[in-house]
Amino acid sequence: MVDAIPPIAGKRGRPRRRPTRLIGDKGYDSFWHRVLLQSRGIEPQIAHRRTDEDRGLGVWRWVIERTIAWLHQNRRLRVRYERRSEIHQAFLTLGAIMICWRFLENRF
Repeated sequence: MVDAIPPIAGKRGRPRRRPTRLIGDKGYDSFWHRVLLQSRGIEPQIAHRRTDEDRGLGVWRWVIERTIAWLHQNRRLRVRYERRSEIHQAFLTLGAIMICWRFLENRF
């Protein structure tokens, strides 16, 4: 899955092919995950199992889970009715636009 990440646009120059670090929860804690990420030049930030330490990963996880919950407020995205992936992707994009619009509308 890491190899399938598309190029990341942003700064000038050649787009980055891989992220600099990957954040994961305790479910991804294994020696081989860490070794494979490091061999690709990615710094793994994965919490260790059977410890109370979580390295502050909950802060980032909460943002992602909140956004997914906001997307699921749209019934068409909660239950996938579309057979074609392009149409589902279009509705995901529209849902993300609506989330950004509501967020920015409250700011101004």
